[in-house]
Amino acid sequence: MTATDESDGHGYLPATADFPKGYGEASWWPFIATIGAVLLYSGAILFVFAHRGTGLATETTGLAVFGLGATIMVGGFFGWIYHAFAGDWISKTSHNDGRSLRLGMILFLATDVATFGAGFAYYFFIRAGTWPPAHLPAEELLTAVLAINTILLVTSSFTYHWSEVQLKKGNHGRFMQGLAITFLLGAVFVGGQVYEYMALLSHGFELSTGIFGSAFFGLTGLHGLHVSLGVILIGVLLYRAARGHFTSDRHVAVTTVSWYWHFVDAVWIFLVAVLYIGSVVGTEASPF
Repeated sequence: MTATDESDGHGYLPATADFPKGYGEASWWPFIATIGAVLLYSGAILFVFAHRGTGLATETTGLAVFGLGATIMVGGFFGWIYHAFAGDWISKTSHNDGRSLRLGMILFLATDVATFGAGFAYYFFIRAGTWPPAHLPAEELLTAVLAINTILLVTSSFTYHWSEVQLKKGNHGRFMQGLAITFLLGAVFVGGQVYEYMALLSHGFELSTGIFGSAFFGLTGLHGLHVSLGVILIGVLLYRAARGHFTSDRHVAVTTVSWYWHFVDAVWIFLVAVLYIGSVVGTEASPF
């Protein structure tokens, strides 16, 4: 298929015609997403420095850089996802019957395990020292919002699995229903985490509040970013499902996104056990 070929009439362009054109399977989208991530973290750092009154930058500048980085990173992810799956949208079999896409997701999840592992290693390091830290909002951590969010995310794994089963049975309508419910549960979870952050900030607990503040917001923020990306991916699946792209024997994208979603769910359970409950149990401020 050449760079000028069209799809089967749906108007999709193959990966070879995607940016940058003429480079086959090569893509610049990962670099664009990386640039966005660098700007996002740089903005967060500038905001923290400004909040501490270092004079390096203003809080507005930090937020502006953070927002620009988030926009570029999300755009890069969209382009990257499109580039990777465009061929699968067009042909009935692509990427060695989906083996390369499955391997790509496995490698991505392996890097995620390393990323979260580094964050948890930092938390365990500070947890081994004097505990509790000076600022530990125990009563604000173990709340009804946490319980509801956990139930929502765990339930979403079951609804996604149910939708996969329905697709393999050929029940396309129920497959879309399961995806839609999962999308809604994920979106509500993100909203619940934003609400939790606002409540913690209103009590004076923020990223710069001691070593526990950096660990808490670093790990939960990283997880929230993954959930947000997962919600976007499920939204893409819903759009594709509405266009009839998936069948009982053609569902590579559904399978790979399910791995990602179940991984995010498992990380959250570990976060709740270690970061939320584990940080409070045994302290004088423990509500138990």
